Amino acid sequence: MELRARLIVEGFITGLHKSPYHGFSVEFAEHRPYNPGDEIRHVDWKVFAKSDRYYLKQYEEETNLRHYVVLDTSPSMRYQHANDLSKLSYGSHLAAALHFLMVKQRDATGLIAFDESVHTLMRPKSTLGYLRQLLIKLEQFNSSTPDESRKTSAAAVLNEIAERISRRSLVVVITDLFENIAQHDALLKALRHLRYRNHEVLVFHVLESETERNFQFPDVPMVFRDMETGEEISLQPAQLKQNYQEAVQAFSERFRRQCRGYNIDFIELDTAEPYDTALMAYLNKRKRLL
Repeated sequence: MELRARLIVEGFITGLHKSPYHGFSVEFAEHRPYNPGDEIRHVDWKVFAKSDRYYLKQYEEETNLRHYVVLDTSPSMRYQHANDLSKLSYGSHLAAALHFLMVKQRDATGLIAFDESVHTLMRPKSTLGYLRQLLIKLEQFNSSTPDESRKTSAAAVLNEIAERISRRSLVVVITDLFENIAQHDALLKALRHLRYRNHEVLVFHVLESETERNFQFPDVPMVFRDMETGEEISLQPAQLKQNYQEAVQAFSERFRRQCRGYNIDFIELDTAEPYDTALMAYLNKRKRLL
């Protein structure tokens, strides 16, 4: 997991320098630009010799932000059909990359994981040793056997998280938003609850777009099984495709619109796509908060 996180982040940053975002600043833990009035004794002269620019060495106490990555590990997140990664694997790799990037930026980062309740809570820290603990935990989520008796209770969990996080933080939620339809209003209220508690919120909506957004299946009789309830339904995909696509589009648009009203960033992700969209959304969010 550590190798994956490093490759994702380093590949992303290399791409930044080759893209229209060439001027986008990614400041890592060891240094920050010199500003008039800063003490000259903290200037890193070796960096100056290489770059002809003044940078200051940073230290552990210079943490900028506190983060929580909130990862949905419910059975529906293990869905995988057309793509190489399940939603849980994709979300875990994204979480690992975010943790890696956050610690490199001297930000304290923690992990919360849930299904029908919070089962993992690791408070934010900004050390490399703690980063490895976070990555080990994410690796365990991928290798564990799912408990199919546990469902999704995202609304209740997010309300609990809002109450348990006492200090203002950036809360990054990675989920497929697969909650019982009757709980959609409660889920939106729970996201608003996080904002009411003065937290900044970034939601990554992770789906396998080919099948879960566009319903691209062979036009033959098929049996679909709910990964959380076990309920099954037999149908021919073409009969449902248009109505399904319209329902998913309406669902996503509702969450996007409501989140915008709460000043919550809502980003749709596809498990077939690279992580650049997510990492750029995070960096843009962080830049606005500093």
